[in-house]
Amino acid sequence: MATLQTHCLLRSSCFIPSQLPPCRGRWRASLQSLPKLQSLIPFEELTMITGQSTIKRNKLVAHKEEQNNSLITAKLLAIAEAAADRAEMHAIIGEQRNNWNHLFLHSINSINLTASLMASIASIPEIAASLPLNLSSAVLFSSAAGLMLLVNKIQPSQLAEEQRNAARLFKQLERSIRSLGASTSSESDVEDAMEKVLALQKAYPLPLLPGMLEKFPKVVEPTKWWPKQKKPQRKQGVAGNGWSCEMEKEMRGVLRVLKSKDEEQYVRLGQLVLSINKFLSFAGPLLAGVAAVGAASSIGGGGHGSWPAVVGGALAAVVNTLEHGGQVGMVFELFRNCAGFYRRLEEEIEYNLGEEEKEMREQGEVFEVKMALQLGRSLSELRRMGSYSSPSYEDEEIEEFAGKLF
Repeated sequence: MATLQTHCLLRSSCFIPSQLPPCRGRWRASLQSLPKLQSLIPFEELTMITGQSTIKRNKLVAHKEEQNNSLITAKLLAIAEAAADRAEMHAIIGEQRNNWNHLFLHSINSINLTASLMASIASIPEIAASLPLNLSSAVLFSSAAGLMLLVNKIQPSQLAEEQRNAARLFKQLERSIRSLGASTSSESDVEDAMEKVLALQKAYPLPLLPGMLEKFPKVVEPTKWWPKQKKPQRKQGVAGNGWSCEMEKEMRGVLRVLKSKDEEQYVRLGQLVLSINKFLSFAGPLLAGVAAVGAASSIGGGGHGSWPAVVGGALAAVVNTLEHGGQVGMVFELFRNCAGFYRRLEEEIEYNLGEEEKEMREQGEVFEVKMALQLGRSLSELRRMGSYSSPSYEDEEIEEFAGKLF
């Protein structure tokens, strides 16, 4: 019965238009106004048109991406060319300042020894021309003292070491930027490359005045030539990223040894060499000044008054040879750069261990190989250092150094 009622209702609804006479004309007009079926676009042709538009849109997007990648590559190559140019500039200026060191060393020693010889000759009683000899030696000793003050201020051997290290780091940066430009890069890579160039430029300035690094700092700090590390973009589909609990333990052990042994050692040695350099830079001009005063006081007196000038001049030449011939300033800069090298490794390890999401870290196996090579160790030797991460080890009990290169 219910089925019969439903069927009747459906039949009655089908005849609703016929029961509305006033609307019949409008229904017919609407049907007549519709386009004929023959004028409609076939479905196959419509599909083809839609597919062609999609292909054109995809080609346009791919073309824009290609242009963007080409622009990024061009920027990276421009930065790499600038880094290569900076490396050449630092190499040239480093050679020039190394020549300065040799020139000032031999010139000052020649002046001191010549003045000492003149003062010793003037001290002979039988020499009639003692006055001009004493006067000439006093002038020479005064000139030598002034030159020693200037050279000790700028430390040419230290300047040469700064430029040599800067040239090496700029060449290394150029290679890394070129390899980055050969792969898929983004605008963030361009910004990072620019920051690295500017940070390296700030760490090793070219001009002497202004901008020269302090040669006698109160506190020895490791050199820093790298910018602050930024959080990388999230990587997709990298589960674990090559990191494990054993590798984290290994890197914590390496980090502890670097801080307690390697960096501390080079900072301590740098402080010792700096103290020696301060003493020599003060003693050299002082001895030359004493010699000048001795030569001037013996003018007109003759006799034994010139012997302080002779001894002072000889000792000034010895001190100058020890300081600049031994390149004490270069040794100090070398220790400071070594401490900076280990500080950079520490920051890289701390940055990766501080990132809780392993997908955001540098690839673990690659990072381990890179760390082992930079420390001059094999992978097995590096992994054995994981035992130092245990709190049962005291810093005083660690006798091994992390780095074997220096």
